[in-house]
Amino acid sequence: MKFCKKYEEYMQEQRQMKLPGVGFKKLKKTLKKCRSDLQSHNEMVLHHQDFSDTCPHHCAVCDGTFFPSLLKEMSAVVGSFNERAQKLLDLHLSSGFRKCFIWFKDKLQGNHVALIEEGTDLVMYAIINAIAMRKILKKYDKIHYSKQGQAFKSHAQSMHIEILQSPWLCELMAFHINLRETSAQKRKASALFEGCSLVINDDKPSLYCELFDSIKLDIGLTCSICLDTVFDPVALTCSHIFCYICACKAASVTIVDGLKAADSKEKCPLCRDAGVYGGAMHLDELNILLRRSCPGYWEERLQAERVERIRQAKEHWESQCRAFMGV
Repeated sequence: MKFCKKYEEYMQEQRQMKLPGVGFKKLKKTLKKCRSDLQSHNEMVLHHQDFSDTCPHHCAVCDGTFFPSLLKEMSAVVGSFNERAQKLLDLHLSSGFRKCFIWFKDKLQGNHVALIEEGTDLVMYAIINAIAMRKILKKYDKIHYSKQGQAFKSHAQSMHIEILQSPWLCELMAFHINLRETSAQKRKASALFEGCSLVINDDKPSLYCELFDSIKLDIGLTCSICLDTVFDPVALTCSHIFCYICACKAASVTIVDGLKAADSKEKCPLCRDAGVYGGAMHLDELNILLRRSCPGYWEERLQAERVERIRQAKEHWESQCRAFMGV
């Protein structure tokens, strides 16, 4: 079965749950029309001995139809994925009354098997839409003999709407490994995640997952600031992962004030994007996974962090007291 048909059948089920997707069939029709227009245009310019290989003036692709549509659809897919992943992980990590409240509010099931199934569905949704985007951009470049599709993909990544870059995908991978810890859960784990694991090479951990259609995810878990395994990890809005205390230092804020107090001009140490600290998210599932997998390192780092937090808290409140007393 061709991917287009397979994708349309899959998304038909998802649309019943009001989930957005890529208009794969519609975009293919747009490209098909563009190809016929381009062929007619080439015949015309050859007749006039003009060897220009540009598209005709009224090309349905080049007049701004194709890329704006795809950009809008990509944003909707990533937004929906992030929202659903957040609800699922909130349910898994919550306890007591809050967990009951989420169950009733969102009508979710709270047992582990149901959580695994929901997580599997979410990753399938992310992967199949990522494949659809990759294929349609590849087709665009093939028809136009250009690299605009690849350039658009890079542009989407810089706008943080590339679904495989979402920190919620990293959280879902860690969530799956955490649920798989017990032998009972191993027997019920989804086949989609059989290749998902925490890999440690030369004391450098990474999340690795090999999925269908040759898609491989390899997420490094070494903080590029302290050059150690991320501790109390946070993902900035540019998707780069750091230790919380390292991110605070990079943003020129104290642990007490937190990343939300960071100036909008402060930049990510890696990609140099500005304004990436205010929307930073704590990777709680990843934190649990690393704590279980590296207990010795975790305890050592915890003690060091505790000393630093106490020092910063003391300095913060001393400065607040001095300001209050006018000293």
